[in-house]
Amino acid sequence: MSFNPGHIGPGAGGAFRAQMSATTPAGDGAPTERLTGFRQPRPQRLVSEPAESRSRSTGETPRIQRTRRTVDLPAATHRALDIWQREAADHLGVARVTGQEVLTALIDQLLADPKLAAQITRAIQDRR
Repeated sequence: MSFNPGHIGPGAGGAFRAQMSATTPAGDGAPTERLTGFRQPRPQRLVSEPAESRSRSTGETPRIQRTRRTVDLPAATHRALDIWQREAADHLGVARVTGQEVLTALIDQLLADPKLAAQITRAIQDRR
């Protein structure tokens, strides 16, 4: 006996097909059609004036373009970071603290604190 749902052995025939009654509409036995292009593309925004002056005049918050960075971690470091995030979430009284939040806070501090920046620079130098 096979438990593979993608495999129906010989003799299975139409045993798993739903019976259509006389009241079932004609199109209900057809395969489901996949909807593609469901998400509408974002229109390109033409910038005619700086975002700062535009946000002041309209009262809008300017949209900040984000750039993705990734980091490869050893498995043990990844697990340790997961544990730290769970402990931080418990300490803060929230459901979770994301890796995005952690890295963003670390980078903000790195860029704002010259002593921390020097410490990180020394750590990078020591690892090389």
